[in-house]
Parts: sequence; C-alpha cells; structure tokens
Amino acid sequence: MSNFRSHHDMGGLPAEPVKPSEHDYAPWEKRVDALLVLLANRKPAPLMTVDELRKNIESIGPDAYDKMSYYERWIHSIAHTLIQRGVISIDELGRKIAAVQAREEDHC
Repeated sequence: MSNFRSHHDMGGLPAEPVKPSEHDYAPWEKRVDALLVLLANRKPAPLMTVDELRKNIESIGPDAYDKMSYYERWIHSIAHTLIQRGVISIDELGRKIAAVQAREEDHC
C-alpha cells in the first residue's frame, strides 16, 4: 500500500468539526449541477462519468484546488473531460468564454 496522499485527500486527517449549514445556490452553481446531470444522463451514451469528474478534480494542483470553490472544481472538471473526449476544443472553449465575458461587460 502506498503512503502517497494527494492534496485533496483529507480522509483520516485531523480537522475541525463539520458545521452543516444551508445556503442558497447561485444561479451559475445550479447551472453547473444541471450540466453535469445532462452530461451524465445523455442518451444513448453519457458524455461524462462520475469517475471522470473525480479524476479531473483530483488532478487540480494544490494552489488552484485551495482557491476554487466546490462548483468551480466541478466546472473545471467538466471542461477538461469534454476536451479530453474531443467534444469541444480548447479554442472553442476560449471563444465561448470570451463571448460570455463580452456579454457580461455589455450588461454592466
């Protein structure tokens, strides 16, 4: 058995007690959740599995991982999975991000 522990693996380490709390989800967080459901349940074949979600979250470096929120990690993983599967290219993703940013700037 390996002694290697990835940055995200907190199992068995000392930590503060978890304080359960409810909060309202931001619209973008709800969209990320819905996107994952759609990708995982796509017929006839899913475009993403929970294993791919986990693998790409676990591949995030420690500095980035610590700075990202829960759903930021999810959207990072979704984007990487879709690129890895050839569903979208890095260029396509970049163009879409730029279009969304431009749209947001127009509304400000």
